[in-house]
Amino acid sequence: MAQIRLKNVSKRWNKFIGVDNFNLDIADQEFLVLLGPSGCGKTTTMRMIAGLEDITEGEIWIGDRMVNKLEPKDRDISMVFQSYGLYPNMTVYENIRFPLKVRKVPKEQHHERVMAASKMVELDDFLERRPAALSGGQRQRVALARAIVREPNAFLMDEPLSNLDAKLRVSTRAQIKNLHHTLKRTTVYVTHDQIEAMTLADRVVVMNKGVVQQVGTPMEIYDRPANTFVASFIGSPAMNLVSGSIENGVFSSDGIRIEGLPHRASGAVTLGFRAEDATLAEANGQIEAPIYTVELLGEATMLSMRVAGELVSIKVGKDYRAEIGELARIAIPASACHIFDQSTGARIEA
Repeated sequence: MAQIRLKNVSKRWNKFIGVDNFNLDIADQEFLVLLGPSGCGKTTTMRMIAGLEDITEGEIWIGDRMVNKLEPKDRDISMVFQSYGLYPNMTVYENIRFPLKVRKVPKEQHHERVMAASKMVELDDFLERRPAALSGGQRQRVALARAIVREPNAFLMDEPLSNLDAKLRVSTRAQIKNLHHTLKRTTVYVTHDQIEAMTLADRVVVMNKGVVQQVGTPMEIYDRPANTFVASFIGSPAMNLVSGSIENGVFSSDGIRIEGLPHRASGAVTLGFRAEDATLAEANGQIEAPIYTVELLGEATMLSMRVAGELVSIKVGKDYRAEIGELARIAIPASACHIFDQSTGARIEA
């Protein structure tokens, strides 16, 4: 069993706070993603779980053991890093085998376990090559196999796809998802890429400046962001956010007016809505503004307009054609709107 618990965990360097009072229970076999921009504390959190970084305050438990003072080698975890960390003078076979030698696993088990790990990541044809003869994607698969071969209770992955090109990221992401389904091991995965978080995670922890902003399933975070930071970080494109005011369920700002909002809030607020929730209107749209850009995406067309000083994106049909500068009328259902406190950024519930 590899439930991981963080209780009031903080990390400080003098006056700088890297992680502030982090509390979380990660279930056995869960795939948890730590998501946020550079410097938000996600990698520091993972390194504290691994034992590569001392904690300033709090407790970290793996299973029924508090591991604050345990060395990384004694925590029964495997790590996969952004830099592959392969030994250039060893073959792929020997790189995969190396953790077994270090941990003094009986030699008679080595070949079977190396071959099983290699098969999982489709490396059987490359076992005699050295890392220099491999592509980036193949090297990352060697790193994955080296983590798998140890058969740990938990995997920790620090931005393992960030060095790969777009096509390889997609295929390797699918491989990681399938491996988690097959191996059924607790996994903590660090990324700044919200698409990776949405596609891989059972739950996502969104962090900013060392503080947890929201914890939830990918759809909970996408559909009900806790604040404007989460709303602006999740989604491609991110949620549109427009400052204005609301009175008696009517939001208004320069170039936009939406009636029938089921909110008791009044005064200065921030309105949020997703690009895909808006539609073109022949007349009486909630937004009327000149088109700023037209982007053909293949499956859809993305329009952008300047509304209340913000650039707003709208996703419309792939066959839509328009010129920059043309007036567009956009309908936004009241049910698709999110309201946030303008001063704190916190979500205001209906």
